[in-house]
Amino acid sequence: MTVETKDLKRIVIEPITRVEGHGKVSLLLDDNNKVRQARLHIVEFRGFERFIQGRPFWEVPVLVQRLCGICPVSHHLAAAKAMDIIVGGENLTPTAEKMRRLMHYGQFFQSHALHFFHLCSPDLLFGFDADPEKRNVIGVAKEYPDLAVQGVMMRKYGQEVIKLTAGKKIHGTGAVPGGVNKNLSIEERDFLLKDIDSMIEWSLSAVKIAKDYTIANIESLASFGSFDSNHLSLVREDGALDIYHGNLRAIDKDGNKIFDNVDYSKYTDYIAEEVRDWSYMKFPFIKSIGPENGWYRVGPLARLNTCDFIDTPLAEKARKEFFSITDGKTNNVTMAYHWARMIEILHSAEKMNELLHDDDLQGNDLVVTGERRSEAVGLLEAPRGTLFHHYKVNDDDQVIMANLIVSTTNNNEPMNRAVQGIAEEYLSGNEITEGLLNRIEVGIRAYDPCLSCATHAMGQMPLKVELYDCEDNLIDKKVKN
Repeated sequence: MTVETKDLKRIVIEPITRVEGHGKVSLLLDDNNKVRQARLHIVEFRGFERFIQGRPFWEVPVLVQRLCGICPVSHHLAAAKAMDIIVGGENLTPTAEKMRRLMHYGQFFQSHALHFFHLCSPDLLFGFDADPEKRNVIGVAKEYPDLAVQGVMMRKYGQEVIKLTAGKKIHGTGAVPGGVNKNLSIEERDFLLKDIDSMIEWSLSAVKIAKDYTIANIESLASFGSFDSNHLSLVREDGALDIYHGNLRAIDKDGNKIFDNVDYSKYTDYIAEEVRDWSYMKFPFIKSIGPENGWYRVGPLARLNTCDFIDTPLAEKARKEFFSITDGKTNNVTMAYHWARMIEILHSAEKMNELLHDDDLQGNDLVVTGERRSEAVGLLEAPRGTLFHHYKVNDDDQVIMANLIVSTTNNNEPMNRAVQGIAEEYLSGNEITEGLLNRIEVGIRAYDPCLSCATHAMGQMPLKVELYDCEDNLIDKKVKN
C-alpha cells in the first residue's frame, strides 16, 4: 500500500531488537494517530549473489554460509546440494546423506533453542508491556534460572552436533560436492548419545511452555498480527515433514493444494520475485496467483500446515495437539509459530537420536561423482523456512550466476502484514508507548527473521524513535544505545 505522505507524522523503530540482523519499521500516522501505513524496511544491501561470481564452484558451500553466523549450516547444505548436481553426485552414499541430515538437525536444534529461549521467551514470560530492563534474556536468567540453563545447554548440544559433523561449530566444511569429508567416529557418537535423552526431555518441556502459552492466550493471539495466508514448504514423497529433501507443496488458507509434488529444480515455473523501491529484500509470490494474493508463509507454521504427518512419535503426537485449536484446519495464527517451532525442536531431537544409532554414520564411502552439469538448484528447509540456492557454472568451473531466495525473504510480505495489522489494532488513536511499539517487534519476532541472511548487514545501529507533526516538525525523540 502506498499513501500520500504529506501531512502525516512518521514514527521509526530502528533497529528491530531481539532478531538476527538489522532492520527498521516506519509508521505513518494522521492527526488522529490512525495508522495509515506500516512497513518493515531492510535497509542494507546484500551482495553475495554477485561477489561469488567468478569463484570456483567447489568453494561455494563454504563461501555462502558467511551470510550468517546463526544458520550457516542451512546455506552450507543448500549450496552443497546444488554442487552435488554440478558434479553428478546428487545420489549420495548412505553415510554422506545421514551425516548431512545429522548436521542439519543439529542446526535446527541450536537455532530454534536460541530463538525461543533467548529472543522470544522474555515476551512470553513477562508480557509485552513489561519493563524493558526485565524483558530480556538477563531477566529470564534471574527469574527462571533453570529454564535459562536449559536453553543454553540445548543450544550447546546442537552446536556440538554441528562441530562433529561439519568440523566447526560455525562455518564448517563438512559437506563437499558429492558428499562429505568425514564420518562420525564411535567416540564422537558416544559423546553425543550420553546427553540425547536429556535433550528429548527438555524439548518436551519446551513444547509444553509454548503450547500452554498459546492455548491460554488464544483469544487475543487469534487476531494479533494474524491473517489468512498461503503456505509453502518441502514435503517428503509420502507427505511427511522433511527438512533436508523433498518436493515443493503450496496450500491456501483452507489447506487446499495450490501445487504439489513439484520438483524444486523447476521452482522458477512456480515462484517469482517482486521488487519494491523501499526495501532491499524482494517479495516472492506464487506465479499462478500473482503478486497481490500469491504471497505465502514459510517456516515452522507453514511446515506443520503443509505436511501430512511427522515421522517421529513424540513430535507427531504434538503436531496433532497443535491442530486442536483450529479443529484440524489450517492454522493461520501468527504467534503459533512459537509452538510449531518447539514441535520441530522435539522432532530434531528424536531424529538425532535415531541417526546416532545408525551404523551408516561410521561408513567410509563418503563421496560420489558422475556426469558434469552446468546449472543446479539446491533446496532445503532452513530453521526459518524454505531456502533456495540456484547456480550456473561455466566450463572453467567458475560460478557465473547465483540466485538465493532465503527463508526470511519468503516471509517478507507476511511480516509486513503482521506489522500493519498490529499497528492498526494497537497504535491507532492511542498515545505511543514503548510497550505498544514492542508489540510490533513481537509480531516480527514470531517469524524469527534472519535479516543478515535476507540482506547482508554490518555494524550496529541504535534504537531511535522520532515523532513528527503534520508539518514535519520533530516533536519527540527517544534514543536507546
